Amino acid sequence: MPASALIVGCGDVGCRLALLLNAAGIVASGLARSERSAQALAALGIAAFRADLDADDIDACVAASFNWIFYFAPPPDVGADDPRLRRFLIALKRPPRRLVYLSTSAVYGDCGGRWIDETAPLAPKSERGRRRLDAECAALDYAAASGCETLILRVPGIYGPGRLPVERLRTGRPVLRIAESPYSNRIHADDLAAAALHVAAHGRAGEAYNVSDGQPTTMTDYFLRCARLLGLPEPPQISLAEARQSFSPMLLSFLEESKRLSNRRLVATLDWTPEFPDLAAGLPACLGDDVVSRAAHADIQSAKAFR
Repeated sequence: MPASALIVGCGDVGCRLALLLNAAGIVASGLARSERSAQALAALGIAAFRADLDADDIDACVAASFNWIFYFAPPPDVGADDPRLRRFLIALKRPPRRLVYLSTSAVYGDCGGRWIDETAPLAPKSERGRRRLDAECAALDYAAASGCETLILRVPGIYGPGRLPVERLRTGRPVLRIAESPYSNRIHADDLAAAALHVAAHGRAGEAYNVSDGQPTTMTDYFLRCARLLGLPEPPQISLAEARQSFSPMLLSFLEESKRLSNRRLVATLDWTPEFPDLAAGLPACLGDDVVSRAAHADIQSAKAFR
């Protein structure tokens, strides 16, 4: 195992990964955009570098030497590429032994509800998918130029403690009627963090891995399950034609892509098993006490006190 790791974009999943790394005897540092975020990391015992990837001089973090770098920061919200990641890679003084890039299943585009694995063509339909594909290419190009080993995680919807759609359900916003709702895929935040560590330790350089629970349902099914779990009214269901008139472009982009992700490469080839193999197991676990969610809540409350 390596001695040190850097997590760029150390939010909810990054914090969960950092705690796993520290527990394994690997010194994990997180790159935090704000001072408040850096303080939240410190409250969890995670070392922090403070830098804005878009604006600040990032020499402090890129000059340090890390065996593993996990790049979890999202691309900018517009455009078809990821200049943020490219800038970071150019600035790195010493390449890590392994770079793990968190991508998205949107790089596959719409697959008509078919089961797909990592050999499926990459044909992103949305701008967010095109940005992530550009980032995957940048990470692989960096590996070829630097000699570092790059691994790709293709991730669908993430759920977990503090991530349930409570406000959406409370306000009664509609969902697509279940008969028209396309297949979608999910992974529990704790399982994603565990899979990232497992791939970093055991994955094959240059490979991509679908990180899902392997039990696709639909987005409507997910919202209905969450409503029942939280004791809230089930949201009203509307037709796709009605949804196109009222849903945001971002939400519509999710509804226009249907696929069922196979996680066989991760589960069978790397011998990884999710703790939460489906929503029936994972959703109830979102309601228990959670150290990362607690730290995030304390950070928010602390910030409010100074307003």
